[in-house]
Amino acid sequence: MRLLALLVPLITAAAPSVPPDTAPVDCQDCAEWNRPQAPFRVYGNTYYVGVTGLSSVLIDSGEGLILVDGALPQSAERIAEGVRALGFNMRDVKWILNSHAHFDHAGGIAALRRMSGAKVAASPAGAKALRIGSTTPDDPQAGFGAAMRYPAVRDVVTVADGGTVALGKVVVTAHHTPGHTPGATTWTWRSCEGERCVNVVYAESLTAMSAPRFRYGADAARVQQFRGSIEKVRTLPCDVMIPTHPEAGRVFELRARSEREGRQAFIDPGACRAYADRADRRLTTRLEQEAEGKVE
Repeated sequence: MRLLALLVPLITAAAPSVPPDTAPVDCQDCAEWNRPQAPFRVYGNTYYVGVTGLSSVLIDSGEGLILVDGALPQSAERIAEGVRALGFNMRDVKWILNSHAHFDHAGGIAALRRMSGAKVAASPAGAKALRIGSTTPDDPQAGFGAAMRYPAVRDVVTVADGGTVALGKVVVTAHHTPGHTPGATTWTWRSCEGERCVNVVYAESLTAMSAPRFRYGADAARVQQFRGSIEKVRTLPCDVMIPTHPEAGRVFELRARSEREGRQAFIDPGACRAYADRADRRLTTRLEQEAEGKVE
């Protein structure tokens, strides 16, 4: 019995520990979102390295890598595995950009920065949320409280609306598209394959989702701002669209088509317009439901 008593603490001490910045966040959809996804080239120097339900995109500038979004904390290692499976090195990631500062798109950023040493960039409002590792009080989902927490990210570089992040010959432009969150940002860049170059849009979430008792319709300026964000995405130069949740843009369906037809299958100049149209209808429905007292 004494020998067993001595062994137990030794075995416990030897057990591998999970880094705090990858400790799993629990939510209703997290397990499904975080299912592994083999990485693949989307077009030119643009690659999908996210998990099944949450997008993360890698851009190879030729002089270093840019990563867009970090999914969940527990997604970070899977994203890193995807980067390595494509033949890249995580230490070559020089920038990590964020679409919006919720746990399902920013949760893995702290760990990915630790693995890479990269700089992190976001809109000013997005950076504020990243630094505290949670929603800011003006976020529609702030009412969920502690459930929205994730590893905080310090020393975030802020990018103005229309501002850019440049690396090598790649220039990524920030388009502030507040609505889903105050700091929401859509990112765009050009990717070339042979002599053909396309406009790639990493489309921010445009869904009117909130915690209970929040009302978009209570603030006319907020609704107008949200409509403006939807219109901005609708009118962007857009050949290839990758949304923050891949199912919102048929990403895997297009990947399957590309295996038969080539990567031109990802090219759809109407994708951003259709994405925005759906968002506009959802916002209208949400406002109608609020007016009718049908929203919790």
